[in-house]
Amino acid sequence: MSKVVEGETFRNEDWYAEELIEVSYRGCEFHHVDLTEAVTRGAVFEECIFGNVRFNASRHTDSAFLRCVFKRCNLFEAEFLGCKLTGSQFEQSTLRPLKVIGGDWSFVALPGADLRGITIQGVRMREVDLTGANCADAVLSDVDLSGAQLHSAKFTRCDLRGSDLSALDPTTVELTDTIISVEQAIMVVQALGPQVRTTG
Repeated sequence: MSKVVEGETFRNEDWYAEELIEVSYRGCEFHHVDLTEAVTRGAVFEECIFGNVRFNASRHTDSAFLRCVFKRCNLFEAEFLGCKLTGSQFEQSTLRPLKVIGGDWSFVALPGADLRGITIQGVRMREVDLTGANCADAVLSDVDLSGAQLHSAKFTRCDLRGSDLSALDPTTVELTDTIISVEQAIMVVQALGPQVRTTG
């Protein structure tokens, strides 16, 4: 890392289109910071707090946001490519449209989040908290959702093909017009109770 910042607080900063390359922030706070169209690459934010931060159209590649808190942040059209957000939590934040490709979002807290129409592909999301989240019209394909908390989540017209649905209880989520593979459909039916048998 070329730069390490610890324990600092940033308020009302204009970091529009800033490039944060291989920098590290530990235990820092960011309040009312404008990161619109900012770019991070190989950056690390550890146990940081983001309050009312604008991440609009920002691009993050191979960066890490570990055990961070995002409160009332705006991530409109933000992209995360190969990023690690393990243990982070989102509260009252705007998360759509959002694109996440690859990376590790395990143990991330997104309860009640509005995730309609977002795209998440090839991401590890073990034990993620999606309780009450609205994932209608979203793409959550090839995602590891093992151990996820999905109670009362809505997956209406959501593309879940290739994802691990072992933690899904079809009696506690909304699956209207959900797009899944044949193998996933069999697993869902089995979870409802009746034993599935093939004939012929």
